[in-house]
Amino acid sequence: MRLRCAVLDDFQRVATEVADWSPVADEVEVVSFDTHLDGEDALAAALADFDIVVTLRERVPFPGSLIARLPRLKLIVASGLRNSVIDYAAADKHGVTVCGTSSSSTPPVELTWALLLGLARGLVEESNALRSGGPWQSTVGADLHGRRLGLLGLGKIGSRVARVGLAFGMQVSAWSQNLTEERADEVGVELAPSREELLAGSDFVSIHLALSDRTRGLLGPAELALLKPTAYLINTSRAAIVDQDALLAALHEGRIAGAGIDVFDIEPLPADHPMRTAPRLLATPHLGYVSHANYATYYGQAVENIRAFLAGAPVRRLP
Repeated sequence: MRLRCAVLDDFQRVATEVADWSPVADEVEVVSFDTHLDGEDALAAALADFDIVVTLRERVPFPGSLIARLPRLKLIVASGLRNSVIDYAAADKHGVTVCGTSSSSTPPVELTWALLLGLARGLVEESNALRSGGPWQSTVGADLHGRRLGLLGLGKIGSRVARVGLAFGMQVSAWSQNLTEERADEVGVELAPSREELLAGSDFVSIHLALSDRTRGLLGPAELALLKPTAYLINTSRAAIVDQDALLAALHEGRIAGAGIDVFDIEPLPADHPMRTAPRLLATPHLGYVSHANYATYYGQAVENIRAFLAGAPVRRLP
């Protein structure tokens, strides 16, 4: 009898199209879920008859309590090589192998600039007005050339965002708790003296930090209050880095010009979530990693991981 593999959160129904699953077809039946399974009870019920689970990013937690309720589970494949919502100790205890996949930094870099440019030039508002017979020109765009782009984080993604900003003729500065002058010089940007000075002096602030105990809630009410009323905030990293209530208050009260947000405290967003109706917000449904090339990598390597597991020699094991 073939093993059963559940592919979670395949919203676009493309998991079996962007990769070739034929190498495992004789041994594995693949079932795709195009709606989100919310909550441990729903997951335990839906996944009870599956031996393998392919999970997308960190949207579905696998705590020890859930793993214990899935006695058939033998393999979890997570997209990316870092996942903070899988209990690795519990997986090991229950004999569940956990593997990851490669992930490109290109799609989130590109989406960061899509959000920043969309905000700066009022693209959604102007496009909607044009298509609905609304006013001809109702916004005045914010210039990029000569303006300051402040980056929280200058790693693989942040450094690529920085280079695009430099190409636009922006002044680019960066800050993180471990950022050095040498690293900033290497990328060609200024090292901000402090987080507070970066926030207060930037026209655009973009977040590119990993979520950790040190970065959770890094931007709270006091930090957001430092932003200029003409400044824009972009977050394609992790929602928990920014206090969501404080951000909503800043948007509703017009204390910042706008925000471009791709990550949320709850995903998918409930229909009545206040982020869906907040003013001055350009929001996308966590599209930072969603591109054809990235999906081909995720699911192509998921097939490789499953094939290697079946052969008794798992690859890309996590953590």
